[in-house]
Amino acid sequence: MPDNPASHIELPPHAQLVQMGTAHWVSHILYVAAKLSLADHLASGPKRSDELAAATKTHAPSLSRFMRTLAHLGLVTEHGGQFASTRLGEALKAGAHGAARSAILTLASPWITSGWECLLESVQTGRPGLEKALGMPIFDWLAQHPEEASLFSETMVSFHGAEPAAVAAAYDFSSMTTIVDIGGATGNLLAAILDKQPEARGILYDLPHVVRDAPKLIQGRGLTDRVTIVSGSFFERVPEGGDAYLLSHIIHDWSEEQCLTILGHCRRVMKPTTRVLIIEMVLPAGDVPHPGKMLDMMMLVGPGGQERTEPEYGALLNKAGLRLTKVVPTNSAVSVVEAMIK
Repeated sequence: MPDNPASHIELPPHAQLVQMGTAHWVSHILYVAAKLSLADHLASGPKRSDELAAATKTHAPSLSRFMRTLAHLGLVTEHGGQFASTRLGEALKAGAHGAARSAILTLASPWITSGWECLLESVQTGRPGLEKALGMPIFDWLAQHPEEASLFSETMVSFHGAEPAAVAAAYDFSSMTTIVDIGGATGNLLAAILDKQPEARGILYDLPHVVRDAPKLIQGRGLTDRVTIVSGSFFERVPEGGDAYLLSHIIHDWSEEQCLTILGHCRRVMKPTTRVLIIEMVLPAGDVPHPGKMLDMMMLVGPGGQERTEPEYGALLNKAGLRLTKVVPTNSAVSVVEAMIK
């Protein structure tokens, strides 16, 4: 059974395996807590389970048991028959810093977990399990479901939360006047870079239904006059005139053929001094643990792409007529893979 996440007791191997095997229990519990907006209902102060049941239209005895389980997980605390949010639980409120609620409603959603149920078939065939479960590729499905697409964009901000500042700090953008963020969604990474490079301007490029949420973020960061939003598909073209082309968590989503199409469009508009900057979790060799090795399974199940090692990125770029010039690590899980024209 799932242990308290705060516990650091060393378990014997068989118990560790059982704990891993029941980890999905926790994700389902968090999904229900987020779906019922329990953290928001507790924002005004402690409440009894029957009060929460009335507010959430749930079965009071069952919700009481559910709240007790949330207390076990550290999201709430119980005193005198009343439940109150902990600091951990408060992070599940709508609009809370880090967008954890959006991430849980996406990553632990029935539509995502339906793809994981096809993991065995994905390993056997190499085909995305989520495509089978949804009846179409993930990004086509999101284009038809705008609410889930917005949650997905917020999830990317949450899941990769530490990366924009880490990339902006680790890589030297000082010589670049125009930075093009290809597939940049709401512009979170581009905004972080422009914050540190006050003389630079940015172009945010993504599909129309994806960039619809970008103006709010860009305006909130005070960058409206420095960012141009352009709608389009990186499978058809990319904007001209960039000193750098950012591809943050784009290349890992797609098949090699599709990656070569994206990189080919970048290659056609590049000057000899232009950089393509691939921001991804570059996998270490051997047994070294790395979060990208878990994310690689999401790529297999979800869009059908993959995470890569440095030599694998070098080989991919070479096929696209580019050369890998350096890999810059950051103070996060991602690195910046820099490439130029061969």
